[in-house]
Amino acid sequence: MNIAMIGSGFIAKVHSNAFRQVGHFFDLPYELQLKVICGRNRAKLEAAAAQWGWEEVEGDWRALVSRKDIDIIDIAVPNVLHAPIAIAAAQAGKILLCEKPLATSLKEAENMATAASNVPNLVWFNYRRVPAVAFAKQLIDEGRTGEPFHYRALYLNQSGNDASKASGWRYKRSEAGTGATGDLLSHSIDLALYLNGPITELTAMTHTFAPGRDVDDAALLLARFANGSIGSFEVSRYGVGCQNRNTFEINGSRGMLRFNLEDMNRLDFYDATEASSLQATRSLMVTGPNHPYWEVFWKPGHAIGYEHPFIATLGDFLRSMARNEKFHVNFEDAVEVQRVLDSLERSALSRNWVKVEKRPH
Repeated sequence: MNIAMIGSGFIAKVHSNAFRQVGHFFDLPYELQLKVICGRNRAKLEAAAAQWGWEEVEGDWRALVSRKDIDIIDIAVPNVLHAPIAIAAAQAGKILLCEKPLATSLKEAENMATAASNVPNLVWFNYRRVPAVAFAKQLIDEGRTGEPFHYRALYLNQSGNDASKASGWRYKRSEAGTGATGDLLSHSIDLALYLNGPITELTAMTHTFAPGRDVDDAALLLARFANGSIGSFEVSRYGVGCQNRNTFEINGSRGMLRFNLEDMNRLDFYDATEASSLQATRSLMVTGPNHPYWEVFWKPGHAIGYEHPFIATLGDFLRSMARNEKFHVNFEDAVEVQRVLDSLERSALSRNWVKVEKRPH
């Protein structure tokens, strides 16, 4: 399968690595060919092509979506370009891979999902495939945490406090659509939907610290879940002291789970069903044996890194496509994240609780 990737920044490097590495870990039904890398900066494209082995460079994404020799379009560009590229590529019958957040608005996301309904598609919410997160899901499904009471999440970094980054596209509404909510909170919401189910109602506030900046720098959110639990979310680009702190904690009638991406090979688990004299938080190293992906990557006890969940996401997608099975996270799943972000924006503006729109039937 010939891949065309649109974008040449940080995340394009991550995707290029996944394309190169996935066949080294997964038994794949397809051979991937890095055919074309596309972007506006020719020198940057040529350097990326030389580094990662892309065969061609291209300056106009429109030229790619109509090429008959291209099977997969990977979208790794600023958020405002996701919709036009994805819709055009879907209409051309291309397989779609898209970075998160899916879109800059709920309506845009719904249009993308409709356009992509007849082609295989993936959204790079890669943290679902961190082995510790996948193991948390397994423990929840086994009933090890019992009736859910609380879900709390943080996603903090300090990028907003770095003046050198303030001019990037992520800090401009015209290119990103949103700030920390789209960039960081979208990940937290996706994990919450995956681990704890639908959010029915929320109230939120957003805040911008930098004068003149037209996107949010931070947000706080309180939520009610369909399963009866309540949740809290905090995201900030001014979480000074935090490099990439993506965390969640779940408290249930039978136990507790806690995860921090900055220590991504570990999952904290508390079993409340044990004798009270033995109850304590265990720090589990989730690298096997019998943990998610332990047979795919390294031997038990050998840590994995940031790149491996991207490789696992791609490997699972390609194998599900060969089996003609629906993959998750797909565009429809990402629309549900966008529904929560849309509700957050409405709540922050009105300063009221709002209902999260239900998926149309």
